[in-house]
Amino acid sequence: MVAQTGRLWIRCVLLLCLAIQFALFAAAETFFKPFNVSYDHRALIIDGKRRMLISAGIHYPRATPEMWPDLISKSKEGGADVIQTYAFWSGHEPKRGQYNFEGRYDIVKFANLVGASGLYLHLRIGPYVCAEWNFGGFPVWLRDIPGIEFRTDNAPFKEEMQRFVKKMVDLMREEKLFSWQGGPIIMLQIENEYGNIESSFGQKGKEYVKWAAEMALGLGAGVPWVMCKQVDAPGSVIDACNGYYCDGYRPNSYNKPTLWTEDWDGWYASWGGRLPHRPVEDLAFAVARFYQRGGSFQNYYMYFGGTNFGRTSGGPFYITSYDYDAPIDEYGLLSDPKWGHLKDLHAAIKLCEPALVAADSPHYIKLGPNQEAHVYRMKAHHEGLNFTWYGTQISCSAFLANIDQHKAASVTFLGQKYNLPPWSVSILPDCRNVVFNTAKVGAQTTIKRVEFDLPLYSGISTRQQLITKNEDLFITKSWMTVKEPINVWSENNFTVQGILEHLNVTKDLSDYLWHITRIFVSDDDISFWEESKISPAVAIDSMRDVLRIFVNGQLTGSIIGHWVKVEQPVKFLKGYNDLVLLSQTVGLQNYGALLERDGAGFRGQVKLTGFKNGDVDLTKLLWTYQVGLKGEFLKIYTIEENEKAGWAELSLDAYPSTFTWYKTYFDNPAGTDPVALDLGSMGKGQAWVNGHHIGRYWTLVAPKDGCQEICDYRGAYNSNKCSTNCGKPTQTWYHIPRSWLQASSNLLVILEETGGNPFEISIKLRATRVICAQVSESHYPPVQKWFDPDFIDGKIAVNDLRPEMHLQCQDGMMITSIEFASYGTPQGSCQSFARGNCHAANSLSIVSEGCLGKNSCSIGISNLIFGSDPCRGVIKTLAVEARCRSLPNAGFSQF
Repeated sequence: MVAQTGRLWIRCVLLLCLAIQFALFAAAETFFKPFNVSYDHRALIIDGKRRMLISAGIHYPRATPEMWPDLISKSKEGGADVIQTYAFWSGHEPKRGQYNFEGRYDIVKFANLVGASGLYLHLRIGPYVCAEWNFGGFPVWLRDIPGIEFRTDNAPFKEEMQRFVKKMVDLMREEKLFSWQGGPIIMLQIENEYGNIESSFGQKGKEYVKWAAEMALGLGAGVPWVMCKQVDAPGSVIDACNGYYCDGYRPNSYNKPTLWTEDWDGWYASWGGRLPHRPVEDLAFAVARFYQRGGSFQNYYMYFGGTNFGRTSGGPFYITSYDYDAPIDEYGLLSDPKWGHLKDLHAAIKLCEPALVAADSPHYIKLGPNQEAHVYRMKAHHEGLNFTWYGTQISCSAFLANIDQHKAASVTFLGQKYNLPPWSVSILPDCRNVVFNTAKVGAQTTIKRVEFDLPLYSGISTRQQLITKNEDLFITKSWMTVKEPINVWSENNFTVQGILEHLNVTKDLSDYLWHITRIFVSDDDISFWEESKISPAVAIDSMRDVLRIFVNGQLTGSIIGHWVKVEQPVKFLKGYNDLVLLSQTVGLQNYGALLERDGAGFRGQVKLTGFKNGDVDLTKLLWTYQVGLKGEFLKIYTIEENEKAGWAELSLDAYPSTFTWYKTYFDNPAGTDPVALDLGSMGKGQAWVNGHHIGRYWTLVAPKDGCQEICDYRGAYNSNKCSTNCGKPTQTWYHIPRSWLQASSNLLVILEETGGNPFEISIKLRATRVICAQVSESHYPPVQKWFDPDFIDGKIAVNDLRPEMHLQCQDGMMITSIEFASYGTPQGSCQSFARGNCHAANSLSIVSEGCLGKNSCSIGISNLIFGSDPCRGVIKTLAVEARCRSLPNAGFSQF
């Protein structure tokens, strides 16, 4: 074990050194011999050869640069050939003409890391990206350009769009990142899903599409351009498919290949909503069907989703996590069985690649009412191709599909019987042997936990201590606090008559806009309300996203919604009353036509109802406007400025209050596991660590209904199918990247809007502690065995291969216990396994001997391994649940 620990440590150190070396020197290097990229009707042609390509979507700003090497490495290990990303205009040009290519927006560094890993890059410049990103990736200053109309035949917009797109293409060329320069970029994208809204613009929309294509092609990038969801993509721009299924998609010209730019392997979540989950059996089915029916490039949106740090989440109301139920989770950990099952699928597709690229089209065979085969045969003496696999030359690959949602089927193909589960595809690289079926999952399942509450403490003056006992760990917490003023707080306020549009005032520099005025209430009004038994009310025709109403400094009501009507009773005193309307955004609209007109704040009439002399038209009053919060603009969340806030100690019995700032300090947790901030005890607000904006938080609870106890993968998927997390807050854990932490005294600052208990906030570690697998005799041998040199050379026959169970902890961990093991007919699922009527008595000892003390292990599924047949005539299954724990001084993972 010591030797293994050393090897792990050396491997991880080498990975770190390589990552640093690439980061420092990649700009001066080329990663490939320069090659050209073109295409025909079948596929992209890379360096003169057709390719079947699998792409992993990773958005560089949704992770830190320190995370990028590990994410790229895990994508490659999972079978990806390509990394795909958008270019985020709002991040790269926050102010017009002032560019940012640093930190999380260092796209050149990201591209260099992709190239250094030997992967290609598909760069989607857009510059509209949607992506559930604030304002769809447009910088908010764009809406202030005189005469501008977004995404149509509009001169001001086209001028700005061309300027940014050219900036990005020129930058990639200057950094030698295109394929013909020895770089990783093989394809670019202009616009994004414009076909969904093109009809909103009539003829001007059609003209815009032509202009965008011509403009992009005229930049001389030297690689193909695509437009997704754009069936009228002009000329040599390839139109591509986005969706849950794209196997039926055909481009608008026979001369273009079939590309799938967004395979939605999950979905995004909204505050107060359920969490989407797409079962991997269905996802694998969709991917296999795509390649079966002639597809050649498929991208997972997302392969890693990441985090909407700061105020980058779009919406409105999209949560800070962008986990997306992706194969790699928000923290950079593998999500199995999704990652592992797809890895096996990718290997199976790669085994078929020689035949797939050699054939211009498949031969179709109907096998039954809902069963079909697509066969790819190599042409005799195919020029320039030499395929020898498994000791013989492969000339044929086939996909057998059962699209029946309910029933399995037995089919005959080329004289041989095959059993096909419902809603599944079997892959036969040699048209004879099945190496993979999309519905038969042999990959392990990982259970991730957040655990080990850690101290939150403050070294300021006398500590107020809260002592709790958690697994014999005493946690000391203390907090400092300061109130946010509910009134004018700076000289930058201004007073005008009327209600102003929110974004015209804030320019999206803050979520918050204060509207402050005074209301006079007479004796007659008071008497009228008492006699009529009514209350005055604030009435607004339409409002988005959050409105807080304060009267004389007290919160009177809160309204949440997207362009909803407001009717909020208020209570005034006799004489002059301070009326404050605080409008808030929770992510700007990121999808749809006419984004520049969407705006924020209020629409229509704004008035007070219920007064004796009639309604009071608030749009005719003088209003004082104040943008943002005092603490926000003083930057009291930063290490440099936080002491200027006038903090006071928070007592343990303090009543939860609105619009309050809190701060404390904590040490960097030991180890390398990803760090999570548990804000389940809070209401709504924002959080910062050492000045880094973690994002918005909100503990809105999802509906109690709408989640399925059993997720049935069969049948077409939608975002409401197989939902999880009903009756719980949509998000309570927030990612703190390790690179944002120092060894000790990390500053945590919380802005709480509605009231919460900061003493229950904790720092936790997220790691894969439990791994399970369930593999039967009916499973296929591991796909990777087909790449074994002995198998390729014919030294091992197909009939010699057996199913195997593979278990693996994350890097730096080892299997420390086997909680359950049964070879026979075990029942249940991960964390609820039980013995069946058939059980091999030595199951636990066999698995323990093969796995304990190791990072990974494999157990063969056969009677020979377990010494005898525990129940003749029955298909046996091995089910295992194991626990992983960290190895001392071993493992390295950048989070």
